[in-house]
Amino acid sequence: MNKTIKKAILGKKLGMTSVLRADGVSIPVTIVECGPCPVVSLRTNEKDGYNAVLLGFQDIEERKLNKPERGLFLKNNISFKKYLKEFRNLETEYKIGDVITVADFEENDKVNVSGISKGKGFQGVVRRHHFAGVGMQTHGQHDRERHPGSVGGSSSPSKLFKGLRMAGQMGNKRVTIRNIEVVEVLADKNLILFKGSLPGAPNSLLEIIKI
Repeated sequence: MNKTIKKAILGKKLGMTSVLRADGVSIPVTIVECGPCPVVSLRTNEKDGYNAVLLGFQDIEERKLNKPERGLFLKNNISFKKYLKEFRNLETEYKIGDVITVADFEENDKVNVSGISKGKGFQGVVRRHHFAGVGMQTHGQHDRERHPGSVGGSSSPSKLFKGLRMAGQMGNKRVTIRNIEVVEVLADKNLILFKGSLPGAPNSLLEIIKI
């Protein structure tokens, strides 16, 4: 059974810096511009088969949206937004037009943050899986230092097992980091400072959920 979500908001990763606590300890933080996120639409059990809230984030020009998207915003009299995300099992009941801001979050809150990690392209096993490399340069072998070595038997089992760590696409995947601490909330600037690093490149979309 899915857990109930206390709060949810969308944000844009701006970058990292550090802040000094009262005891003089420097803390690395990620700055995220969060909201304001209007409730664009609601999903209900009667009509859609499930309950959810559709949030919008970041203004966009009307010409950059397709006709169905424009119709959704015009129907509910809400300014056009670039991003739309659904959140299920929200604890609070919202109405279309309600706006979620950083004021709903407080210092020391623990949240889960999801985003798309930086894409690294096609990488070998040394970088992708932290292999040490073969390393042996004797017996005429001098050009395979970063190769993975043997990947299986020839006559038995005569196949590669599923899940074998090999070279391939690295990054550009959805990543969720749990129990991230909220260090500071700057309500007048729509900013939240989170302790540590968060997934994604600067200006990428993040989903922040308080459970």
